[in-house]
Amino acid sequence: MYRKSFAKEIDYLGYDSVAIVAIISLFVGAVVTIQTALNLDNPIIPAYYIAIATRESIILEFSPTMISLILAGKVGSNIASTLGTMRVSEQIEALDVMGINSPAYLILPKILASMIFNPILILLSMFLGILGGYIAGDLSGMITPPDYVLGLQLGFRPYYVAYSLSKTVVFAFLITSISAYYGFTVKGGAVEVGAASTKAVVTSSVAVIIANYIITQVVLGN
Repeated sequence: MYRKSFAKEIDYLGYDSVAIVAIISLFVGAVVTIQTALNLDNPIIPAYYIAIATRESIILEFSPTMISLILAGKVGSNIASTLGTMRVSEQIEALDVMGINSPAYLILPKILASMIFNPILILLSMFLGILGGYIAGDLSGMITPPDYVLGLQLGFRPYYVAYSLSKTVVFAFLITSISAYYGFTVKGGAVEVGAASTKAVVTSSVAVIIANYIITQVVLGN
């Protein structure tokens, strides 16, 4: 029963988010490259610095944090509304009557699915963001492909990728646990379910931003 629930949550919370993550990452990577190229429009600065700035922006901040905020809106509202609807329609009480541990059955698979699949989404976001920058730089003529590839390789630190994925795991836990709390504890009817979904998105987004600052200060600030 728990394995089936976990597999279902991987599909709902993970696979269903691939399309929106891919589209946003591709175009934001292109925008970051173009804006960086405009700000570094100086003959003294080598062109490959554009790729370096794009790489650092996407890996360190955009992919782990901004994508997590987007997932907080998509996944968080889904979790809160689903659990809230089950609560007000007394489906959770029915599970308790049948002897099923409802929090373990309904909440734990969501948390585990997000903590396992969200880093995969972030890796996809990093790749597509950098690819979008490559395409935009080539099409606009602001940076040649050889310069872009050179900038990507120059001074690359794999530790930054590991750091970003670690942040993503924390963000995934915050998003799913906070959203599940608001949905699981909702009381009332359809109006209260909608209010709980809104609170879940807002609270989880704020939690992600605060956690991002704390983790960055602790890990990179020293």
